[in-house]
Amino acid sequence: CDGHSNTLTLLSLSHFATTLEVCLGPETWAQQGTQPHSIKIEGDITLGGLFPVHSRGPAGVPCGEIKREKGIHRMEAMLYALDQINSDPDLLPNITLGARILDTCSRDTYALEQSLTFVQALIQKDNSDVRCSNGEPPIIPKPERVVGVIGASGSSVSIMVANVLRLFAIPQISYASTAPELSDKSRYEFFSRVVPPDSYQAQAMVDIVKAMGWNYVSTLASEGNYGESGVDAFLQISREAGGLCIAQSIKIPREPKPGGFDKIIKRLMETSNARGVIIFANEDDIRRVLEAAKRVNLTGHFLFVGSDSWGAKSSPILDQEDVAEGAVTILPKRASIDGFDNYFTSRSLENNRRNIWFAEYWEDDFKCKLTRPGIKYDLGRRKCTGEERIAQESQYEQEGKVQFVIDAVYVMAHALHSMHLDLCPSSMGVCEKMDPVEGSKLLQYIRSVNFNGSAGTGVMFNENGDAPGRYDIFQFQLSNTTNPGYRCIGQWTNHLRLNAEEMQWSGGDSAVPDSVCSFPCELGERKKMVKGVPCCWHCELCDGYQYQQDELNCDMCPFDMRPMPNRTGCRSTPIIKLEWSSPWAIIPVFLAVLGILATSGCIITFIRFNDSPIVRASGRELSYVLLTGIFLIYLITFLMIAEPSAPVCAFRRLLLGLGMCITYSAMLTKTNRIYRIFEQGKKAVTPPPFISPASQLIITFILIGVQLLGVFIWFGVVPPHTIIDYEEQRPPNPEFARGVLKCDMSDLALVLCLSYSIVLMVTCTVYAIKSRGVPETFNEAKPIGFTMYTTCIVWLAFVPIFFGTAQSTEKMFIQTTTLTVSMSLSATVSLGMLYIPKVYVIIFHPEQNVQKRKKSFKAVASAVTTQLSQKEDKQNGEPKSKTDYSVHFSLRE
Repeated sequence: CDGHSNTLTLLSLSHFATTLEVCLGPETWAQQGTQPHSIKIEGDITLGGLFPVHSRGPAGVPCGEIKREKGIHRMEAMLYALDQINSDPDLLPNITLGARILDTCSRDTYALEQSLTFVQALIQKDNSDVRCSNGEPPIIPKPERVVGVIGASGSSVSIMVANVLRLFAIPQISYASTAPELSDKSRYEFFSRVVPPDSYQAQAMVDIVKAMGWNYVSTLASEGNYGESGVDAFLQISREAGGLCIAQSIKIPREPKPGGFDKIIKRLMETSNARGVIIFANEDDIRRVLEAAKRVNLTGHFLFVGSDSWGAKSSPILDQEDVAEGAVTILPKRASIDGFDNYFTSRSLENNRRNIWFAEYWEDDFKCKLTRPGIKYDLGRRKCTGEERIAQESQYEQEGKVQFVIDAVYVMAHALHSMHLDLCPSSMGVCEKMDPVEGSKLLQYIRSVNFNGSAGTGVMFNENGDAPGRYDIFQFQLSNTTNPGYRCIGQWTNHLRLNAEEMQWSGGDSAVPDSVCSFPCELGERKKMVKGVPCCWHCELCDGYQYQQDELNCDMCPFDMRPMPNRTGCRSTPIIKLEWSSPWAIIPVFLAVLGILATSGCIITFIRFNDSPIVRASGRELSYVLLTGIFLIYLITFLMIAEPSAPVCAFRRLLLGLGMCITYSAMLTKTNRIYRIFEQGKKAVTPPPFISPASQLIITFILIGVQLLGVFIWFGVVPPHTIIDYEEQRPPNPEFARGVLKCDMSDLALVLCLSYSIVLMVTCTVYAIKSRGVPETFNEAKPIGFTMYTTCIVWLAFVPIFFGTAQSTEKMFIQTTTLTVSMSLSATVSLGMLYIPKVYVIIFHPEQNVQKRKKSFKAVASAVTTQLSQKEDKQNGEPKSKTDYSVHFSLRE
């Protein structure tokens, strides 16, 4: 509502100004020093035109110097297009297009005031109270009705004018305004343009940055609608696309302070990895940025991507070519219109009187002066002859937006032509349905046009009234080229086509420089993202048994696997077992072989001399049982080293404790029998029960049966099987990780398997200690005692070695070797203490292998009592008796 009120106020002012002009006359108006008001071209249908014929004037003055290219060239392009359309018999036949062309003076507020001319015909005016200075009523001609407006040029001007034209439903087509906000149809529904908006340009620049592999860039924008809206569009699109981060977003002030550009370069260097700089700035700001970079010796560091304000122009990089080398710029695809060149270069003061600003252009172009009423002649300039020729006596180059001006006029013509075909199919001119032309309907026809424009490219609009994005991509190249300058390296038409092989960078390098926050991580490293900056990260190695699951995560390999050398995946852990060739196996096997040979020799000797006195005195039955146990103890070494399998594991369980159980059951039975005999001898002359060989065997087998019962129960509860232990050899370095093939027998199970034998061993040791006072001529108690003492020492040493290596990576090898060696040593002690001396006597001293006289249990008991009495006398100080008891008690009897 407020905007509408302001507009009405401006309309009132415009009405007053128009009335004043009518009363005073045009000559009086010109004498006031004001620029000529407008160009009027008669026609059946009138189009409006807005062009920056003059630049912005100094303070207090609306208009400044004439703008030859952006003003006159563009305005003449509209006149040229009207001539072409009016002379075309197939386009709007019998209908002539006219025009009312105004000067915006490159100022939005002034353009708004001028554009009020377009809406005067739509306002009902009450002129009854208006009088001229002489008191007469003013003569106010009926204002022409403008059906559509071509323009404006600058986005800020178009925004200001569009806000007025929309109130009166007048369609507007711009040939140069690219601000993204003009695509907002909720605010600018009657605005269209034949140039792509900066949002397309920003999209093209985002695509260029991504195509070069950059993900970390800075932005520079000149303060104002063009620069700020362009950068805003770039930021928005980059956020939506993802994968692109902005290191710095810097605004260049309208009036920068001294040293301001040096500070800008310093800020850019705070994020030196962001070498890519996206720049939406005017030519002057671009030049001063390059100068500042050169002052601090940063030539070749920054990689500029410039908008269409840079384009392929030489003025921004003049004398700064080395700093600008490699800059990639963008420019709307356009072509030079040959017909316009012929038209414009043929213009003269005589044939172009319809252009009220052409004389001023002529003076500026040829640096001469025309004699005009009311204008003082400048003695410093030569007088124009009127015979000068454009492009012959002055420099001429077609302005870049001429094509788009022509296309904008043709859009209006095609829309009116289609409208005329639909509304006036049988009429040769403008029919009643098109008098007046309804703006909202005309807008529908405008948005529906589709034809080949002046450059041969399609002209059409999307739902926002924007033309398709068509851009040429340039790069400024100096090195390795015969023609230094801008080189077209690609195009963008909704998608990017970039010829990367044609790109060259500072020093002629063809490799695209980096503009990234963080370089890619090596294989096996994950990205640890920097909070708030998705393009920045630190690389962390997936250590230990981790592998790189994806670029952001490490994960543990399965328990039976280890990471690959590059940590991109997992591989199977090698399986090992104790090999026969291993030093850990050679020593136990050597000891076991020696033990088996010695045991076999003893057994063979005993069998050979089975009826000899020594064999009989040793108790043949229990000796064979005991030697069998010793043999099995040596044999278990081979099972412990053999490759694990279900049968091997079963025999390990069975024989691991069985050999020791048999050995120590037999020893326990012997020591128990001796102990009972001599204890009984102290009390009575009758022998104790269960001392016969048969009884001893039964007792021994009962003790062995307990072990076998436990083993078979174990078989039933947990059947023997193999496992692969991946935890045993799992050092910090996974390269040394191994899976150990072993039987399913834990350390606890092994201890339980041997525990019964250890109990037998300890019990036997206790009886050996109790029987230490028995005369050595009567029994084997003392050799058994020495055997048990030594055996206990061996197994006491075994315990800390076995369990102390539980955390070692060589656990299996150490424990297997320790166990087998300990068992072999204990078997060797038993064999060496009990049977090797007997075998030695049998083989090397057969004369000692003779029968000695036997005594009854009564005689033995009497001898024991006598010897005990002598020990008591000795303790009381009496001399020792020299009586020799050469009595050998037969264990067999």
